[in-house]
Amino acid sequence: MNGAELFLLGRTLMKIGEEAIPAEGVGRRSTSTRSMLIVMLDVYANPDTTVGEVAVRTGLPQSAVSACVARLKEAGSVLTVTDPADRRRSLIRRDPEVTGRRAEVAATPVDAALGAALGTEDEAEIAETVALLERLAARLSPDVLGRLR
Repeated sequence: MNGAELFLLGRTLMKIGEEAIPAEGVGRRSTSTRSMLIVMLDVYANPDTTVGEVAVRTGLPQSAVSACVARLKEAGSVLTVTDPADRRRSLIRRDPEVTGRRAEVAATPVDAALGAALGTEDEAEIAETVALLERLAARLSPDVLGRLR
């Protein structure tokens, strides 16, 4: 496998992941699920951060980060607080409360989306693939990104 193949595999897995995230009742939004997850994971890794700092780290436009933060606040994933050092700024951090939406997303298995991507309804094949992905995820958690910088 080369870097391009690995990149394409990652993109395919992201698409399957996006399909697996329940969207019922969420409605049409201006922010993509991918952008939302990128911003959420960045805030969780860098508590008490600002929209500008998230934009720099993620490469997303500041307007997109602002829209994602607003949507993440609405979903109960993040909180914003006034920066005590500069009351004109807001700091973003993880909301310690687990809302119904967060619990729903965390509890929804990927099996249906993965089966659709594999073109199969064979439960054994889907379960085998899920097990492989779980092994890979255990070895390549988001923490490894810090080692790449």
